[in-house]
Amino acid sequence: MSTTESERLRGLLEPLVTAEDLDLEEIEVSRAGRRRVLRIVVDSDDGVDLDECAEVSRAISEKLDETDAMGEGEYQLEVTSPGAERPLSEHRHYVRATGRLAKFQLHEGDEFVARVLTVDEEGLDLEVPGVKGRKPTARRVEFTQIAKARVELEFNRKDKKEEEA
Repeated sequence: MSTTESERLRGLLEPLVTAEDLDLEEIEVSRAGRRRVLRIVVDSDDGVDLDECAEVSRAISEKLDETDAMGEGEYQLEVTSPGAERPLSEHRHYVRATGRLAKFQLHEGDEFVARVLTVDEEGLDLEVPGVKGRKPTARRVEFTQIAKARVELEFNRKDKKEEEA
């Protein structure tokens, strides 16, 4: 998808998504045989459920039917959340990942997994898990140091609600 097409779609669809108190994270147009797939990724501080995705999907579908933004050809619309192992690229992504494990790759080449403890305007306070019985260690990372970051899937971590009970 060209940058111009992406910007045009974002300008058209972002007001619909924000009207539902959601953030428009990504717009992707790809090919699936003869038809195109328009994939819209939405999120919020509280996450996104299926009902919210369906509501946004209806609003986007109506808007696209009113305009020629997708042209004359067939396309399939998908509205989804970022998924469990989402990349972290915006400040709000890191805030939403507070309490979660993430894998970090720094510009200097260092790579590690740590739990996000706090987020401020300059960077993150992290807890690096201890290895072989050692205690976890604290680490501070500035946003400018991060080349890539992605939430790590945890199967054995208790939910916050379970911990509070």
